[in-house]
Amino acid sequence: MTLRHFLTTQDWSRADLDAVLEQAAQFKQSKIGRQMAGKSIALLFFNPSMRTRTSFELGAHQLGGHAVVLQPGKDAWPIEFDVGTVMDGDTEEHVAEVARVLSRYVDLIAVRAFPKFQDWAVDREDRVIHAFAKYSTVPVINMETITHPCQELAHVMALKERFGELKGRKYVLTWTYHPKALNTAVANSGLLIATRYGMDVTLLCPTPDYVLDQRYMDAAKRNVAENGGSLTVSHDIESSYRDAQIVYAKSWGALPYFGRWDQEKPIRDAHKHFIVDEAKMALTDNGVFSHCLPLRRNVKATDAVMDSPACIAIEEAENRIHVQKAIMAALV
Repeated sequence: MTLRHFLTTQDWSRADLDAVLEQAAQFKQSKIGRQMAGKSIALLFFNPSMRTRTSFELGAHQLGGHAVVLQPGKDAWPIEFDVGTVMDGDTEEHVAEVARVLSRYVDLIAVRAFPKFQDWAVDREDRVIHAFAKYSTVPVINMETITHPCQELAHVMALKERFGELKGRKYVLTWTYHPKALNTAVANSGLLIATRYGMDVTLLCPTPDYVLDQRYMDAAKRNVAENGGSLTVSHDIESSYRDAQIVYAKSWGALPYFGRWDQEKPIRDAHKHFIVDEAKMALTDNGVFSHCLPLRRNVKATDAVMDSPACIAIEEAENRIHVQKAIMAALV
């Protein structure tokens, strides 16, 4: 039997995802369960976290399980991922041993590992999470790498709570300014899950340089073919926002400039007007606004948008704990 991981929602059927969301809704009504009684999960954080760490730790506890938090390179040995390398540098042990040893201790392994932001040809391989999946003998969960599948489900859960049926809803995934070039993970995931649930999706970004990696664009097109809806790429703010029902914002770096962010910066700086503000939201069809958080107020979205009844970012953030509990319950 093939070991089942949760690395991307694309690997799970719509029926499986719907079952996770149904279980998450039940956990939202009654948070205490016994699905992880006597079970444990190792949470490996190669990058900072607030919501992800808190929600996974508490989620495991609420299901009767135990979470062990590890930060390789800080409170745990730094890990090597290259195969065949001579380990005479800073790394102390290889993922081949780490994953197999942890598999003897725990029932689940979860990993958060961002790109290095130097070479997209390397980062797009998502080596860290796939190495753990290769060597682990227990299920592996993606806590955000170059996609963020847990965030996807929390996002869809919040949308279903607001709208019910999502098929045919007009959904705008908009780029926003940030003083630094950021990971494309949430944008990739927003694109995947919105098309998976049959929405009419517009990817709004400043220039063609900000269109997402072709693998995610192709996956989104396949989702449209299988689930209905549509996919449009636009660089026009007004037409994209007009009559939208859902606005999802995220900043991300332009892949053609990956690793050369000083050259990308003038383009990014020229598009600060992509901020989500009251005027843009007024173009929507009483649309809702959300963001994965953390969000820099009055950079990505204005105070007025964040504090309005249309903002469901807090509901989405709360739903992280419910969907992650449902994922853990399904995998153990």
